[in-house]
Amino acid sequence: MIKTSRLAAALVALFASLVAFDAPAQSFPARQVRWVVGYPAGGGTDFLARTTGAQLSQQLGQPVVVDNRPGAGAIIASEHVARSVADGYTVFSADNGVLVYNQALYKKLPYDAEKDFALLGMMGRSSLIITASPTAGFTDAKALIAELKRSPGKYSIATPGLGSPHHLALELFQREAGVSLLHVPYKGGAPALQDLMGGQVPLMVLDLPSGVGAVKAGKAVPLIAMSAERMPQLPNVPTAKELGYAGVEAYAWQGLVAPAATPKEVQARLGAELQKAVSDAGVRQKLFDAGWDATPADAAAMTRYTEAERKKWHALIKARDIKLD
Repeated sequence: MIKTSRLAAALVALFASLVAFDAPAQSFPARQVRWVVGYPAGGGTDFLARTTGAQLSQQLGQPVVVDNRPGAGAIIASEHVARSVADGYTVFSADNGVLVYNQALYKKLPYDAEKDFALLGMMGRSSLIITASPTAGFTDAKALIAELKRSPGKYSIATPGLGSPHHLALELFQREAGVSLLHVPYKGGAPALQDLMGGQVPLMVLDLPSGVGAVKAGKAVPLIAMSAERMPQLPNVPTAKELGYAGVEAYAWQGLVAPAATPKEVQARLGAELQKAVSDAGVRQKLFDAGWDATPADAAAMTRYTEAERKKWHALIKARDIKLD
């Protein structure tokens, strides 16, 4: 009788522990999820978050609320999320700047890209594009490169800022194509695009989500896509690879992360729901129309991709001696 009672008690305790272990996933989410974006409302990153978040909200049965915390190339938002409560109710749009470049560009950061975040999955990416002002007179990619080779250092080219994916893509393009341009870093993509359209700067490294309206209106002329294959939104624009520069491949990409200590079961739930949301036909079409390519991938795939990106871009940053502090 005593042995039976002890066995029964042990089984009850074991069952209770299993229920407790599974509780976070079973009860999550019980309230709204906050989606932090490190850039202002209205931009490409914000659109991706709001579009995907709306679908995610339907799937989870709870509101997904976007919290814009712009500043310092998303470093402010990165630190905030890294220090947030790790319960699954805070997630973050992390791009290649946050997860890849900043480690190599800064001696000190208020967050650790490898230790402070749990990667949940990939969402979308867009090729970076060498784009010309309509007043610059460039309409052909080969003619542009020939002119750049004839006149090293003559032409200015804008990017949204130092250390941005656009800046690093420019460095890669210059190295591989053997050209030299005058880099003009702006404080954001919007003012850079405004000056490109107005003819104040002849060239710009552009991501399509930030400039899809300008491209469609003919106010920005896309000439060279830095993608592995031609962009489906811009099928007439040749890739750098087609022009003879196979090493030039660069994207602006986004994944979703959470604070590192977020329960594994909650991470798995969020990751699975994210892939489902990004795979939704309606979401994919909205992203496509806005210049994004939907790239649903799980945490493991995102980890592999991020590690490969770090190896590639850290080597370039070191070789080009780029430092931001």
